[in-house]
Amino acid sequence: QVQLVESGGGLVQPGGSLRLSCAASGFTFSTYVMNWYRQAPGKERELVASISTTGRTTNYGDSVKGRFTISRDNAKNTLYLQMNSLKPEDTAVYYCKARSGNTNYWGQGTQVTVSS
Repeated sequence: QVQLVESGGGLVQPGGSLRLSCAASGFTFSTYVMNWYRQAPGKERELVASISTTGRTTNYGDSVKGRFTISRDNAKNTLYLQMNSLKPEDTAVYYCKARSGNTNYWGQGTQVTVSS
């Protein structure tokens, strides 16, 4: 059974940091490109960051470049998103996604709220 379980979300003040994790099971994690997406209320889901199977290549959305860092540990089947200098506009539900060819798996999401 495929599972992607996000954790690490919560309430943080502007300028603060959070580290999200996504624990994967039920598939060969190291062969899947991994992504973080987010969706704010009333907005479309947007791609935040992507990481290649080996972790050597990463890409970021313009709104998070220089503040967020995506990484993965294939030995632990876990994806991470380090979020620094958080802004109120980063408030959203954050989802991890695994992709290989036409196969996509999604997690259930974790809420991140940036507010004073």
